[in-house]
Amino acid sequence: MRELGVIIAVMAPLSLVSFGGGASILAPLHEAFVRNHGWLSAREYIDYFAISRASPGPGAMLVTLIGWKISGWAGAVVATIAIFLPSSILCYRVAKVWNRHRGAPLHTALEQGLLPIGTGLTFAGAIITQQTSETGAAGWLIALAATAVLTLRSYHPLLVLACGGALFLIYRTMTG
Repeated sequence: MRELGVIIAVMAPLSLVSFGGGASILAPLHEAFVRNHGWLSAREYIDYFAISRASPGPGAMLVTLIGWKISGWAGAVVATIAIFLPSSILCYRVAKVWNRHRGAPLHTALEQGLLPIGTGLTFAGAIITQQTSETGAAGWLIALAATAVLTLRSYHPLLVLACGGALFLIYRTMTG
């Protein structure tokens, strides 16, 4: 039961600050469950991250896998509810007021202020994930190249993912 309480205590607040989607909470998830509680190894975190990205559905499904690892099916259900319910309720409540004030100076300022916060949270998650993956300089170069390609051109992300994976496989094969 203690684990379920911790899952709720970590996930519910993250739900409310996940500006930019599931990618924005990767760093705090890693901090909570790998570093602070030690319930996942860094390798398990990366494996669960990869599974959540490869499977259909929201990217935040990583939390379901974390909950499952910590406390089985009950943990998976509790983690999923704790990450989706608070933000859904908040979104529903805020949307009514938000749309009523669209175009107002405060509305515009809030939107513009939240954009860099979401970007920063997502960037922090990307850095933590890259560090945890232990792919070294080659991994960083491939990540930067993929970012550049996706930013400058409109290639399908799965194509970029496949190319990055192939490049890293070639690199690992050549370097042993």
